[in-house]
Amino acid sequence: MSRVRARIEGTVQGVGFRPYVYRLADEMGMAGHVLNDSRGVVVEVEAPSETVERFLARLPAEAPPLATVERVTAEELEELGERGFSIRESPAGGEPRAAVTPDSATCPDCLADLFDPADRRFRYPFTNCTNCGPRFTIVRDVPYDRPNTTMAGFDMCAACRAEYEDPADRRFHAQPNACPDCGPRVRLVYAGGGTVDDARSADPIEATARALREGAIVAIKGLGGFHLACLAENEDAVAELRARKHREDKPFALMAATAAAARDLVAMSAAGEELLLSPARPIVVASRRPGARVAPSVAPGAPELGVMLPYSPLHHLLVDDVGEPLVMTSGNVSDEPIAYEDDDACLRLADIADLFLLHDRPIETRTDDSVVRVADGRPVFLRRSRGLVPGALPLPVDCGRHLLACGAELKNTFALAKDGRAWVGHHIGDLKNFETLTSFATGIDHFRRLFAIEPEVVVHDLHPEYLSTKHAMELDGVRLIGVQHHHAHLAACLAEHGDEGPAVGAIFDGSGYGDDGTVWGGELLVGGLADFERVGLLFPVRLPGGDAAVRQPWRMACAWLTAALGVRPALPLVLRGRVPHTAWRQVADLTATGTASPITTSAGRLFDAVAALCGIRAEVNYEGQAAVELEAAADPAEPRAYRLPLAGEPLILDARPTIRAIARDLARGVPVPSVSARFHNALASATATACGTAAERAGTSTVVLSGGVFQNRLLLARTRASLEADGLRVLVPGALPPNDGGIAYGQLAVASARLEAESGRDRVRS
Repeated sequence: MSRVRARIEGTVQGVGFRPYVYRLADEMGMAGHVLNDSRGVVVEVEAPSETVERFLARLPAEAPPLATVERVTAEELEELGERGFSIRESPAGGEPRAAVTPDSATCPDCLADLFDPADRRFRYPFTNCTNCGPRFTIVRDVPYDRPNTTMAGFDMCAACRAEYEDPADRRFHAQPNACPDCGPRVRLVYAGGGTVDDARSADPIEATARALREGAIVAIKGLGGFHLACLAENEDAVAELRARKHREDKPFALMAATAAAARDLVAMSAAGEELLLSPARPIVVASRRPGARVAPSVAPGAPELGVMLPYSPLHHLLVDDVGEPLVMTSGNVSDEPIAYEDDDACLRLADIADLFLLHDRPIETRTDDSVVRVADGRPVFLRRSRGLVPGALPLPVDCGRHLLACGAELKNTFALAKDGRAWVGHHIGDLKNFETLTSFATGIDHFRRLFAIEPEVVVHDLHPEYLSTKHAMELDGVRLIGVQHHHAHLAACLAEHGDEGPAVGAIFDGSGYGDDGTVWGGELLVGGLADFERVGLLFPVRLPGGDAAVRQPWRMACAWLTAALGVRPALPLVLRGRVPHTAWRQVADLTATGTASPITTSAGRLFDAVAALCGIRAEVNYEGQAAVELEAAADPAEPRAYRLPLAGEPLILDARPTIRAIARDLARGVPVPSVSARFHNALASATATACGTAAERAGTSTVVLSGGVFQNRLLLARTRASLEADGLRVLVPGALPPNDGGIAYGQLAVASARLEAESGRDRVRS
């Protein structure tokens, strides 16, 4: 006989791990107990030595579907002669270290209960079990037990309590367990707060579905916040939603009932469908089908649609009752964070929604939907949030310190780290207003509490005017480390792949504060986690009017024509009537003189310039719109490429000849799809050649492609193919977005490597 205490660490709380251990121990005839503590799960077993060995081998191998076992450590104990096996209460106190799990989509078993008229949870919109349901959005503290969640105010009825305490039941120790008799409830109210009394149905979800079919706009409280919903095919409703929300062109997300219904809307690859059906249930962006039955205002001019499947019982009931796809867009006014509290939602969304479908289970942490697309056969996250956060990522270098990274200004996420693990926060958004900044600070405080992190070092971007940087500067008693924006992109990708470098990084994005005080954005770097060298760049041009050029791509067309031609250019024919002659001349003067026109190497602004020259987009209503539409216009069968030469030291990717060739082709009437494709081919070829040259000089065979511009599938696929054909190893972000949503993790990786190197030097000196 032997007795062993085993500690299991990883994602092992809130995923049915204790009942799994109970059933396994019972099956094997073992005595002992299992419990949650602040670090994970602890199990003590007593049995013949052979049985204990088999138990420890089976423990990680047969774990529940939502569990991730990172480590099992065991120690021998003195035998107690114990009989029977039990699940014990979690002990109080101790430093929280256990993994908090993401929210997970409704499992097939719960879905069957939901639609079974004979089941006591028939049409109950909060059905869940240990294999599915809310986790991160309801947890307030660890260990993950009901009193530490927003379900604390709901006392289980006798039937639910019996399930909760029955080891043979899949709801055994499911913390959000509830039913219609004891759990949360939904209600449908008017914008002013009065309850909707629908004589045709006592079921608020049925009444909501009827209102949607009749053209209403409804604010719906989900897992991580509110959505604004209407019929996807109803142009009047969608256009009205767009007008009320002040969202001019940016596509709305859609919710379809099934994968088959989603395939009617978009051309879904096998990889895309796998993402669509995953427990995270992200929004998957894919090419729209020509006959997709959606209103024109769902995604004006966009070649793609973002589609997701229902991920909560409430959503399943709603889309089933409606019988057709719904618009499901974030419940906010443009540039504000999503609403997640009832009173705030009813106030902020009163001018948008006709009705509010509410429920009385509080949301602890507002969490937007995750967004992903498939590029070159692999997932590329555009936004990592619900269903994925707060899953931890390892750091290749552990400096032994508690760290906070404040991220960037746009698409902000924060991140915290200790013990070689990083927790990247949910999508916060663009830090442009007080509400978003408050959400940022609240999120950091929540993560600090959940993971018991007291930052000793705070990492920030070099840009002094970023609100994330200012937040870092205002913190007392911490050491500050600044990390260059594009180095953070490089480091994030390396760290995700467990690589410390050196590598060549082609980092293309909209903008980042450079070491020389200029606006970088088309960079060739060589380096690793701790440091880097800038070895190449896109030819620098002026950014006329600063941020105004981001909103008005025609300004970048003027700047690039000025650089390419060496004279003040005439207003292109395609832009006449869309850009006033006077405004064009003024911008040409700014560009020529440099007045109010900082220098930039931005690849994103080069895409803007080409899109404007092609007549695709003179002005944009959301970030990246011109580049997205330029990519969509490209003819994938076009083999030719414009000339984009390399010269100098550091290497200059000189796009001036490219711009001259584009202008000539457009003047000769070459179709825009051909022009767009030749531009993409030129940039991909030049980038691959530059990376190959830099890699040979640096003595490395690893190349990183990152930054928001590499969300472009055509550019990514052709650059990667060319590099791999030359025998180079290509790394791209996969677990985190290539855009600024990955910056915070990169900041952590850089700071940790620098601190560890610093400690090593101190040890040598001592």
